[in-house]
Amino acid sequence: MKILLIGSGGREHALAWKIKASPLVETLVIAPGNPGMATLGELKPVSPIDVPALIALAQDMAADLVVIGPEVSVEAGLADALALAEIPCFGPTAAAGQLESSKAFTKAFCDRHSLPTSAYGVFETAAAAKAGLSAFVAPYVIKADGLAAGKGVVIAPDLATAETAIDDVFGGRFGGAGARVVIEEFLEGEIGSLFALCDGQTSMLFGSAQDHKRAFDGEQGPNTGGMGTYSPAPVFTPTLVEQTLTRLAEPALASIAAEGAPYRGVLFVELMATQDGPKLVEFNARFGDPECQVLMLRLKSDLVPYLLACATGTLHELPQPQWHDEAAVCVVLAAQGYPDAPQMGSEIIGADQDFGEDVVVFHAGTRRDADGTLRASGGRVLNVCARGPSFEVARQRAYAAVAKIDWPGGFYRTDIGWRALGR
Repeated sequence: MKILLIGSGGREHALAWKIKASPLVETLVIAPGNPGMATLGELKPVSPIDVPALIALAQDMAADLVVIGPEVSVEAGLADALALAEIPCFGPTAAAGQLESSKAFTKAFCDRHSLPTSAYGVFETAAAAKAGLSAFVAPYVIKADGLAAGKGVVIAPDLATAETAIDDVFGGRFGGAGARVVIEEFLEGEIGSLFALCDGQTSMLFGSAQDHKRAFDGEQGPNTGGMGTYSPAPVFTPTLVEQTLTRLAEPALASIAAEGAPYRGVLFVELMATQDGPKLVEFNARFGDPECQVLMLRLKSDLVPYLLACATGTLHELPQPQWHDEAAVCVVLAAQGYPDAPQMGSEIIGADQDFGEDVVVFHAGTRRDADGTLRASGGRVLNVCARGPSFEVARQRAYAAVAKIDWPGGFYRTDIGWRALGR
């Protein structure tokens, strides 16, 4: 098979790593990719939102399958264009992808189909949003409506902080994502992420993980795109998995199809495990980042048949995927100043060394100079991932590898997996 993978982050590096391991794959092209992916496939400098150029690339290489990594490609309508070109695609259409690209759409969707989620309000102006705060109690959940790379959420402990957050959103902090504000009820409980594959009709459970959104230890600091993950997530008891599938994932996939936008790809369900069962925090129309990294480390089955089956409507022909019994942990190394103003260009030493078969370092925001020097070129820069016979061993292996990387320009959380340790 010839596969074109879209994206350049840690999620896409993990997907490329797993796709390359498939005996079905003859050619892997990655657009645009990153330095860590250069040994896995041919990199092409094409933007993930340049739909005409991506279609031309897929046609030129006679791609048998295009795999969409980032949400921006979904929103740009890449899957729609690929369908017109009759090229199989793993990833939803722009209409189905509204489950992520618009929080206001998703809240209304939940209302229409009785999916359990928090109370909310949608506001078009800062004045209306500030007035709308009176319907909620602290802490206040303030969200930019559109795509903001996981950073468009503020949990405000008091009214003044909430009003400042509203001003920031409408003031352009998140660009076009902040055209509207969604204010939500704060949910009490433990958050987790569950994944389901879908081919437009059939859906299938595809693992769980738990993310750490805050920048600093102890769940302090601003929200980020994710500072680390582990899988499986102990919060997902068999009961919670069943409730999440039957109350959220399966009805959402059936309902979006009934609305004329069959979902093909992976649906990422971020939920809060409350006393009343799972409630939706948000849907994402792609693999999580860095959740994908730990899922790929734990996946024993060949990934490629599942990607192709989602694209071609044949998921019902495949068995449930097989997983390693081992746990996996991912520690994100981010540039100083992330998420607000990450410092670019600092040198990274030691990221390319052999850490052993149980450790993989996925690149997320890196560039390589002509002389081979590796440098930071993004906010989240490296994902140090490890697998082990227990969560504790996997965690020790990941942090041991982190300690071998020389990068004064970066930082990381030292408490990834604290909930699992507490158990």
